Amino acid sequence: MLLYLVKLASRNMWRHRIRSLLTLVGIAVAIIAFGILRTVVDSWYAGAALGSSSRLITRNAASLTLALPLTYAERIRHQPGVTGVTWENWFGGIYIDQKHFFPQFAVDAQTFLTTCPEYTLSSQEQSDFIHDKRGVLVGRKLAHDYGFKVGDPLVLRGALYPGDWNFVVRGIYQGADHKVDETQFLMHWDYLNDEIRQRMPAYADKVGVFIVQIADASEAGAISAGIDHSFQNSLAETRTETQKAFQLGFVAMVDTILIALQSVAYVVILIIMAVMANTMAMTARERVREYATLKVLGFSPSFVFLLILGESLSLSLCGGALGAALTFPLAHLFFLATGRMFIVFHVTSMTVVLQACSAVVVGGVAALAPGISSARARIVDGLRAVS
Repeated sequence: MLLYLVKLASRNMWRHRIRSLLTLVGIAVAIIAFGILRTVVDSWYAGAALGSSSRLITRNAASLTLALPLTYAERIRHQPGVTGVTWENWFGGIYIDQKHFFPQFAVDAQTFLTTCPEYTLSSQEQSDFIHDKRGVLVGRKLAHDYGFKVGDPLVLRGALYPGDWNFVVRGIYQGADHKVDETQFLMHWDYLNDEIRQRMPAYADKVGVFIVQIADASEAGAISAGIDHSFQNSLAETRTETQKAFQLGFVAMVDTILIALQSVAYVVILIIMAVMANTMAMTARERVREYATLKVLGFSPSFVFLLILGESLSLSLCGGALGAALTFPLAHLFFLATGRMFIVFHVTSMTVVLQACSAVVVGGVAALAPGISSARARIVDGLRAVS
């Protein structure tokens, strides 16, 4: 009986081919939109969660936009449990125009490459970068996007630091694993600081954040508290947290947007659920006499309900399967179009599970009203109906 019910429901699904096809495409589009929106949200959190828990970030307690004195580095280095310290500044230059944006940081060349060994490059490139104050390192993805090659001269127009800044590409780094952002532009902090000392002396010898390497990740809390305590009541108090927590703080700044994206993803499913319910209601109205005939032949009202439910689920699951399958290539295209916004962009297994559950819920809910109505309808009323 079950096999017969499934076969009959699947055949009924294609009796009105154009309507079924349009509904199936609508479900697929909704499932794809749901999947990509979910992946965008997951990628924001995943990119932030890739930060190391054995590395600390020390910044100004008042605001990230306020700098810290370079002299703090030595005091941090002597904190118990600290094995290395480096620092960096956000540069914020403009390459060509505002549309060509990529992360730019001024780093202390010697200590940065030692503290952050996940930025891998040849020993020759490393030496060339360290010995050339105007030398820069660019990530593999950034070099691919813009065609940068070792030896290329580059000019950035300063936004935070006015004027034209001349650089030479001295190396193209690769990430040791997928956690490393390969879209960054790394310059010498010494070069930036020397220019600032001439142009804006009051802002010289200041850094944006200190990156602190620690020996034991389990001691991160105690070491962070020790660093912050040593600068208590100073003119620039500090806030120290793990790199992972620091990056998640940026996610929190756009948390409202992420919640809105999640809400839109579920609203899309609700909309297609309403469309599907309308399709099944139209189908049930067209087959009133058929369902009445089935009851006359001895089929129970529950069989009629299951027949409508089976047809609705078949249509919804076909659309859901198509949408889930297309989510992967379309998500890849989306990532290529906006690749520098995300470190990772993968459709997770949980997203696929939610897509499948959404398809089942849409098919099930859409069949409830027409299924119950058709099951309860009197045989006489059904036979009198005009198709």
